[in-house]
Amino acid sequence: MVIATIFLSVIGMSAGFVLGTRHEAVPVAERSDAPGTPDTQVSTDKRTECPEQMQETAERRGITGTLHQVLRVRTTDLASDTGTETTVWICETPDGALVYQANRGDEESEWIEGKTALFLTRVTSEGDTYVATADDGNKFFVNMSELRIKTKKGEERHDVEVE
Repeated sequence: MVIATIFLSVIGMSAGFVLGTRHEAVPVAERSDAPGTPDTQVSTDKRTECPEQMQETAERRGITGTLHQVLRVRTTDLASDTGTETTVWICETPDGALVYQANRGDEESEWIEGKTALFLTRVTSEGDTYVATADDGNKFFVNMSELRIKTKKGEERHDVEVE
C-alpha cells in the first residue's frame, strides 16, 4: 500500500510539473531564442502593401524593399479637368521614409507616371496631414477628409473618403 501511494504521488507530481511548465511556456514565435532575427519577431505581414505599379516606380527611383500603406483615400468629387476620381496613397519605405502616389481612378485604371499618375518622394507629416512637394514647387496636402493641391495658379480642394 505504501509503495502504491508513493507511486501515485510521483505520477501526480510529474503530471502537475508538466502541465505547469506548458502553461508558463512562451509561444515559439514570441521567444527571443526563436528562429529569426531578435527584435524582429513582430510580423509586418498584416500591413497592406502599396500597389504593384507604385512598388515598380519606387524601385526605378532607387527605393528598395516593400512599400506599406499608411493612408489611402479616394476623391469623392470628380476632378473638373478629367471627369474622374483620383486615388492617393501615402506609403512608408522600409527605412521609414514616406512617399506619395496619386493615380486617376484607382490601381486598376490606366497608370502612366507623369500622365495619369504622380509619384513623389519629398513627403512630410504635419499632424494628421501629409504634405508632398513636387520638384516644381506644387504641394499636395492629404488627410482623411481632403486632398488640397496648391500650385502657382492657385489652390483646389477635393473631399475624400478613406479606402
